[in-house]
Order: sequence, then C-alpha cells, then structure tokens
Amino acid sequence: MPEQTDELKKLTTIATDLGLSAELRTKAIQLIGGFGTHDALLVLLELAANEKLITEERDLALKHAREIIRSGH
Repeated sequence: MPEQTDELKKLTTIATDLGLSAELRTKAIQLIGGFGTHDALLVLLELAANEKLITEERDLALKHAREIIRSGH
C-alpha cells in the first residue's frame, strides 16, 4: 500500500505541474483514475477543483472521479 501511495503522490505532482505539457498532465490524471481507490478519488476531486488546470483536465479528473464513485469506492 505505501508503494501505491508514493506513486499516487508522484502522479499528483505531475498532474498539477503547469510547467509540463498538457498531454503529460492528462496522462497522469488517467493513471490516477486507474487506481480506483478512495485516495485516488480524493486526489481527482482536488484536481477537478484546481482552477489553474485547463478545463479539459478538470473535466477528465471529474469523469474519473465519477467512475470511481460508480464502482463503489
């Protein structure tokens, strides 16, 4: 589990790093969504609320958050 938490933290850093390309941030968001955990859900909701990210990234984070909620986490 700590391994997963570390990876989630690294992906969150990538997803919020505005110095990186939107493509890389988007990939990080998709990978976070793939975790399917409660922690990933919380991260995705934070990303969706982050006004510094572009709208498409925020929408993607919200989409993945919905999928986790539907799966029962």
